Amino acid sequence: MATSIPPHNLTEVIDACLALLANPDISIDELIELIPAPDFPTAGIIFGLKDIQQGYRTGRGRIIMRSRTHFEDISKDRQAIIIDELPYQVNKAKLCERIGELVKEKIIEGITEIRDESDKDGMRVVIELKRNENASVILNNLFKMTQMQDSFGINMVAIVNGQPKLLNLKSIIEEFIYHRREIVTRRTIFELKKAKDRGHMLEGLAVALANVDEMIAIIKSSATPNEAKIKLMDKDWESSLVVNMLSRVDVDQVRPEWLEPSFGLNVNGYRLSETQTQAILDLRLQKLTALEQDKIMNEYQEIMDIILDLLDILRSPQRVNAIIGEELEQIKQLFGSKRKSEIMYDAFDIDNEDLIKPRDMVVTLSREGYVKTQEVSEYRTQKRGGRGKAAASIREDDFIHSIFMAHTHDYVLCFSTLGRLYWLKVYNLPEGSRTTRGKPIVNLLPLQQNERITSILPVKEFVDNKFIFMVTKFGVVKKVELTQFARPMNRGIIAINLDDNDELVGVEITNGNQEIMLFSDSGQAVRFNESGVRAVGRQARGVRGIKLKDGASVVALLTTDDENAQVLTVTENGYGKRTPVSEYRLANRATQGVIAIGVSKRNGKLVSALLVNDNDEIILITTGGVLIRTKVNSIRIVGRAAQGVTLINLNQNEKLVDVAIVVEKEELDQDAKDMTTEISDDDGLTTLL
Repeated sequence: MATSIPPHNLTEVIDACLALLANPDISIDELIELIPAPDFPTAGIIFGLKDIQQGYRTGRGRIIMRSRTHFEDISKDRQAIIIDELPYQVNKAKLCERIGELVKEKIIEGITEIRDESDKDGMRVVIELKRNENASVILNNLFKMTQMQDSFGINMVAIVNGQPKLLNLKSIIEEFIYHRREIVTRRTIFELKKAKDRGHMLEGLAVALANVDEMIAIIKSSATPNEAKIKLMDKDWESSLVVNMLSRVDVDQVRPEWLEPSFGLNVNGYRLSETQTQAILDLRLQKLTALEQDKIMNEYQEIMDIILDLLDILRSPQRVNAIIGEELEQIKQLFGSKRKSEIMYDAFDIDNEDLIKPRDMVVTLSREGYVKTQEVSEYRTQKRGGRGKAAASIREDDFIHSIFMAHTHDYVLCFSTLGRLYWLKVYNLPEGSRTTRGKPIVNLLPLQQNERITSILPVKEFVDNKFIFMVTKFGVVKKVELTQFARPMNRGIIAINLDDNDELVGVEITNGNQEIMLFSDSGQAVRFNESGVRAVGRQARGVRGIKLKDGASVVALLTTDDENAQVLTVTENGYGKRTPVSEYRLANRATQGVIAIGVSKRNGKLVSALLVNDNDEIILITTGGVLIRTKVNSIRIVGRAAQGVTLINLNQNEKLVDVAIVVEKEELDQDAKDMTTEISDDDGLTTLL
């Protein structure tokens, strides 16, 4: 059977052993808090803990390791990726060779040179990039395609009682503690035997000191050493000195186990053993001085104390545990060190919402996949036609693609262009200011190549009788029960199967009895009952929702059950209008629908549609990263075919790309009054209207 146990930090392991000694009923989760992950001698970054914790609980798991990297500016518009540390057991030369092959085969583009600048001060591999290349995107491709991100399998098989056994974290520490108990016990038994033998020897020397003249006479009268030994062993010697020495101890405890009952202290005196006799015959004359006699007496007293202490250790499991703990503490003090491998907690590791402050956030996602959150209070209300504030600092070839409101404790369902679904928590998204760009969402989600997030939906909880309603660019609609998405998975799941070149463009939560409105960029809209679309499984394709003109595509999905509601339609050139829902006649799905807004050279294409009321405010976002917040009641209510009014003044070559609703709600508190933004419906499901 194979075994694969990763190296760990000595300090953390000893802390876990001490915790188990102090509390044998300690749980695995409590031990995981002390040993959160392995620690590799090559350092690097351990990415995510879910699989590691699974390995600690079951004995089998996986560790994701990443290289430690940073970016350096080569020039004004060029950057380099610097590799400072590599995953455990990754060969640097082979890694550089592999990166070179990927660049040569044009699998990874944007790299101009790979250079190894490592020296005695540490590792340094330089990957120079082309002008204006996105270093974060290339780095993530390197993580996916090379050993810059590698895995180490956990398979904690050990020999227990002569048999291989798969052990979890607690079991393997228990077996180690059991082994240490056996070591301490055997060592104590050995030291006890050694002390008893030495004490027995000292007893014989004490007898010799008490009877020195008579023993010398016997030795002098003997013809051979063997004859002298026999004569010394056959006599019962005066033992008052030995009796005094043994008066404070149990003779049976301190006698060696091998000693026969006929030797030692008896009613007639003290009978010497062969070992004691030989020691007396080998005794030097200097040992007969008074000083040496005192040394023998003092040493015997020390040996007796040692024997009693060793016997107490063998009788007391608590003392054995204490000795194990003391020795582990000494090892920790001598050889303990700080952790080398950094632990990077991914979005699925952080689960303690009690530590997260409840806040209302604006979430923005750019076309290139940069995501961030900001507090709503950063945006102030402006009049219609104002210039607005910059919502994000972006590159020329990027622009803000999606914006919505959510609570920090909400789930975020991330739907991709490939029809896949990924889960996140809002508080796991990177928080930034108005001028920051955010971070690539590819760092938070395991996206496939050429896959990007196109729809994001905040959800508080997954309840029955609710549905996820989806629409694709080609007008295909699909309805799935919300509970089918209630089990978050790290790798994501298939939400809808798409035709070639089709993309998922809109997602909403419905109650099964609402009306659906689909809008195309050609200015057409169709309104039909949701009941006309039956709920299907996650991997089903769906049915046709709207008949599109040639070259047209769906841009918006709305759900409503109120004919008095108003539809706000906005175009790419910054124009918009409000129109009552009642003006959109109710029809069957799969029809071409009616005109939603006049599409002209002035207006440009329809980019979005929202359900609004007079008290709402909206946030508009442009390709230039400019954001404006304005009141809905300042926008005129007109018919479906009208051109609309100016919502935002755009610069040349700038387009309007998205719009979101903001509803202000004042919360009174004993200590403070805060203005917060909240979008929610009656059943607790937070949704983007």
